[in-house]
Amino acid sequence: MSSHKSLPVLGVALPLAGLRLHRDWILDRQRDVEVQDFFLADVLNGDWKPLADDVLKTLDGHTGRLGIHGPFWGFNIASKDPDVRAIVGKRMHQGLDVCAHLGATQMVIHSPYTTWDYNNLDDHQDARQLTVELTHASIGDAVRRAADMGVVLVIENIEDKDAHIRVDLARSFDSEFVRVSIDTGHANYAHGSTGAPPVDYFVHAAGDMLHHVHLQDTDGYADRHWNPGEGNIRWQAVFRALERLSSNPRLILEVRNKETVRAGADHLIALGLAQ
Repeated sequence: MSSHKSLPVLGVALPLAGLRLHRDWILDRQRDVEVQDFFLADVLNGDWKPLADDVLKTLDGHTGRLGIHGPFWGFNIASKDPDVRAIVGKRMHQGLDVCAHLGATQMVIHSPYTTWDYNNLDDHQDARQLTVELTHASIGDAVRRAADMGVVLVIENIEDKDAHIRVDLARSFDSEFVRVSIDTGHANYAHGSTGAPPVDYFVHAAGDMLHHVHLQDTDGYADRHWNPGEGNIRWQAVFRALERLSSNPRLILEVRNKETVRAGADHLIALGLAQ
């Protein structure tokens, strides 16, 4: 990283227990936080407000940016089934209810694009446009509400092999409240296992549409959620690509072992890439 620009401050994605464990570390630099307690249907369908109040109590004094991981299990936001699309809309609004309660300004949602899509979309007339239209049918109302709330929905790559298609989908909403996320581990899985470009190419493809990054390391075979430094991602290349952006994306460590998340942060700090 060049010295003319201050190093980015790492944020973290954690459930309540992790927030309690790492509270002092978070508050020390007012790190961006992504709360990961509110993506399960059982939680969203139940009385989640006491849990949300505990999150707010734990983060008392936090002035960094706050977001949540939105719901994603069991559906695709471009489903052809109208009943599934209705569920998607319901879940998005439930996530936005949580955002309103917490004062969160960002919600992560999942890309609809699969590895199968990469090979087959162009074999079916208008399939690319249909995916866009179905996504609008599923989440369009939630996008309008998010805009009214000041919440940005960021679309995270999951199986995406094409680094650009998700960015085009976000742009199709013509809203500053729909942007993209990159999960570095998902991109590296796709690179190693399906022939997608390397992680830094995903950053270049997103450009200033990029407002959120999940930082996790993998071996290119599976979605490991290892600490940075434990896999084979070329972190210097990723951060060089990030340095070119003016969108100031939230750089969120999202690792499987919540207790050791600071070890991944320490690795990136030791490389001189972040603080």
